[in-house]
Amino acid sequence: MSQGKSSAGEGSGPGERRSSGGRGHGRPNSGRRGSSPNRPDGDRDRSPRQRTAQRPAERARDADPARRAAFDTLRTVADSDAYANLTLPPMLRQRGVRGRDAAFATELAYGTLRYRDRYDAVIATVSSRPLAQLDPPVLDVLRLGAHQVLAMRVPDHAAVSATVGLARSTVGAGAAQFVNAILRQVTQRPLEEWLEIIGSEITDETERLALTSSHPAWIVRALRHALTETSQGAEDLPALLEADNTAPAVTVVLRPGLSTDEDVPDAAPGQWTRTARLLAHGDPAALDAVRNSRAGVQDEGSQLVTLAAAAAPLDGSDSSWLDLCAGPGGKAALFGALLAERAPGGRLLANEISAHRARLVEQSTAALREVLPGLEVRTGDGREVGPEHAGRAGPAGGFDRVLVDVPCTGLGALRRRPEARWRRTPTDLATLGPLQRELLTAALAATRPGGVVAYVTCSPHVAETRMVVEDVLKRTEHAQVLDAVEVASQVSPTPLTGQYHQDGPYLQLWPHRHGTDAMFLALIRR
Repeated sequence: MSQGKSSAGEGSGPGERRSSGGRGHGRPNSGRRGSSPNRPDGDRDRSPRQRTAQRPAERARDADPARRAAFDTLRTVADSDAYANLTLPPMLRQRGVRGRDAAFATELAYGTLRYRDRYDAVIATVSSRPLAQLDPPVLDVLRLGAHQVLAMRVPDHAAVSATVGLARSTVGAGAAQFVNAILRQVTQRPLEEWLEIIGSEITDETERLALTSSHPAWIVRALRHALTETSQGAEDLPALLEADNTAPAVTVVLRPGLSTDEDVPDAAPGQWTRTARLLAHGDPAALDAVRNSRAGVQDEGSQLVTLAAAAAPLDGSDSSWLDLCAGPGGKAALFGALLAERAPGGRLLANEISAHRARLVEQSTAALREVLPGLEVRTGDGREVGPEHAGRAGPAGGFDRVLVDVPCTGLGALRRRPEARWRRTPTDLATLGPLQRELLTAALAATRPGGVVAYVTCSPHVAETRMVVEDVLKRTEHAQVLDAVEVASQVSPTPLTGQYHQDGPYLQLWPHRHGTDAMFLALIRR
């Protein structure tokens, strides 16, 4: 199992409707149909049946590149266990899909993955065949069509016609007729009515909320519990689920000493860190600073916990740092740049168990070597780093600061990795929990007395956050939990007080509150 994490941005945000209307590209829609002021005037007064019952000559005969890329992404995610945010962007670049078409493909693919269960319930309501009897590619085409009809500002006739064209080119003419019949029925109601229909027979509140928000029920229960354990309160649950279904902003990190605002023109400053810049449009991979690793794509919550890990007060020296689970390298690159600011002659050991992901760390930190010659990327089991360094500076180990960003369920990044919600199960916690405890134990063993360990997860699940920390501390002598909320407030331009207040000592960020992934941070001084 890899002890690293994947942290790539989603690329461009939702697309804008093309002025020609030729392929019906559009932005996400809030739901009501028929009388929407965003519809072309010629469609506004026509019934759904009039808009979709096209003559054969009017129907799309093939798939346009944007919809085909979205379909191929869904199939790759299903067949190869791939991540959409690592599959779609290079596919679009390879096929020359750019600008609004790329933005449309991005929203279509990611939105369809997010709302999969919701659309399956709608399709099942109008289908004469059980979904289990449909070929998976046909079902993916139907999901793509449903997302355009119910959640994007694409005219019904364009959504149906283009999706039928996609079906002809991917699953055959016979299946295309079936797709046409199903989608024409989907257009008969607005999203709000479909949500009432699919949720009407579910008596359990959690189950109903899970289906209508398109989350597995076990995740909804876990998020409710996590909210209850913080000062946010469970009443925030619907807002959190909605935030999970909202595409995040593309956030670039300016690595100190390596990049400046000139490297990201027209970007807005972040809210929580001095290093974050928000891109309004465009592909971050097109930026020179990103291509040569002087900057990177990194969620602002991920940046904040890294800045806090570097700022936590410690006793004694502060020039030997360790990133225990460094892949794919985003936090390691920022962590090392902060070390170079403080101690240019310092040492950063970036450890990653997977050789492939260690190469990603090498790529992410390539520019860092210019300002931090003491960088070393190591391939190995993080659980062995503590024993290896024990005794170098006393029995407790030799590093001044240790960042341990442990493998987790990733429930905090569901908006960024839309397929993850359908892959994870409660049994994953049984596997990850012992590993998380072993890695935190190793991090503490590798830290000298007076040094600091930052325990980080991209999950708010209580079983992966405070339970892990508290279990390990019960078996650890001479360890003090620092107030991570206070430390984060000191490094953030927007203190975590008032509207954003939460009780320490642990820091828990939330998509609906902070606009970041749901990062968790605990700071422990040896």
